[in-house]
Amino acid sequence: MATAMLSSPPLLPPSSNLSILSNKQSKILWKQKKCGKFMASSHLCKEPTSHCGVSRRDLAFIALSSSLSLIFPFSGRSAEEELKMASSVDDINAYSYLYPIEMPSKKFVFKWVETRKPERYSSAAPLSPDARLRIVSERVDIIDNLIISVSIGPPNSQFLKSKEKSTWRAKDVADSVLSDKSALRVTSTQRLAESSLLDAHASEIDGEPYWYYEYLVRKSPTRVAQEPNLFRHYVASTAERDGYLYTFSASTLGKQWEKMGLALEKTVASFRLLPPTENYVPPYKDPWRFW
Repeated sequence: MATAMLSSPPLLPPSSNLSILSNKQSKILWKQKKCGKFMASSHLCKEPTSHCGVSRRDLAFIALSSSLSLIFPFSGRSAEEELKMASSVDDINAYSYLYPIEMPSKKFVFKWVETRKPERYSSAAPLSPDARLRIVSERVDIIDNLIISVSIGPPNSQFLKSKEKSTWRAKDVADSVLSDKSALRVTSTQRLAESSLLDAHASEIDGEPYWYYEYLVRKSPTRVAQEPNLFRHYVASTAERDGYLYTFSASTLGKQWEKMGLALEKTVASFRLLPPTENYVPPYKDPWRFW
């Protein structure tokens, strides 16, 4: 059993919805590193919430930031670059994530627009003609060509043949999601041909498996980049609940990956399914409803 302790960050005031993240600014106890799977247990404050001065939700988001370097290896870029990040919680679909709003060291500010507000699966926009995979929320930075989105869809039995998710391989989960991610009327195999998988691995968090993968998708030339072989670079995280796959993805143009990749990796690594509340609407509920 290998353990590593990182220094604890200063706690944020309750009114703040921002987290200032750095790989050095967290305290986490890693348990069990075996067969490429990891389990993380966060310990940021053992006192009651009122003594710490932050809510349990704020603590949860700060704790999420500490696991980023484990989930994605930040090789080739500065792993210590500080990011200011805001939290996003979708009570309808019961998940949360952090997204970057500023890189102070580079004096760079992200310009996000919420192009799709969280909505139930039955009324969400489909990503393919068969409407299996649907986008339930999306943010876009048009100026810097960045997209982060959450999609939900059933597993593709062609790749995930077992009902037991503990047996699923990360590559098979990635293939299942990517095979349904296309606006063209083509077969699952043809959809997969549009993508090139670079990496896939699994991580166990709070007893639940999360599958992480990185891939490229060929895109047509744009005004920003006129190269004939233009690729969009994606990182994604997928988790399963109620028989559906919840996938959080972030992407930018391949030529911008050196600048934006670290921020997008940290964003995707923060994705978590939350305990459902009374506002939660499972994907299988009222499939006929579109409002």
